[in-house]
Amino acid sequence: MLEHPIVFYDGVCVLCNSFVDKVINADTRGIFRFAPLQGDTARAMLPPLPEDPGEWSVVYLDADGMRTASDASLEIARRLGGWWTPLAWCRIVPRGLRDFVYRFIARHRYRTFGERDACILLTPDQQARILP
Repeated sequence: MLEHPIVFYDGVCVLCNSFVDKVINADTRGIFRFAPLQGDTARAMLPPLPEDPGEWSVVYLDADGMRTASDASLEIARRLGGWWTPLAWCRIVPRGLRDFVYRFIARHRYRTFGERDACILLTPDQQARILP
C-alpha cells in the first residue's frame, strides 16, 4: 500500500514540469510524491509506456489504483483543494471530451512548449518528494 500518492509525469516536457512545479508548490501538506515517467520508479510500478511520447499522460497512483490523463489531473486538483477545487469540478464534463482535449494537448506539447534539459532548483523538502 502506498503511503503517499505518486504523480508520474514526462520529465523532459516543459508543460508537464510546469504543472508539477505548481502542484509541488501548492502541496504544502506534502501529500504527493513525484516521479518522471522515464525513471526507475515508473519502470518498477507502471505498465510499459507506449513508444510514442505523444501518447504518454500524467499518471496518478494511490492506494485506490491508477488514474491517467484528465482523471489523473482532476484527482490531483481535488486532493489539493483550495484554489484548485474549481478545476476538479471539470469532472462533470464527460471523460471522452476531457480526454480528447487532454490527448490533443499531449500530442502537441513538445512542439508548443518545448523540452526541458535542466532541472529547476527545489527546496530540500521539495527535492525529498521527487522519486528516481
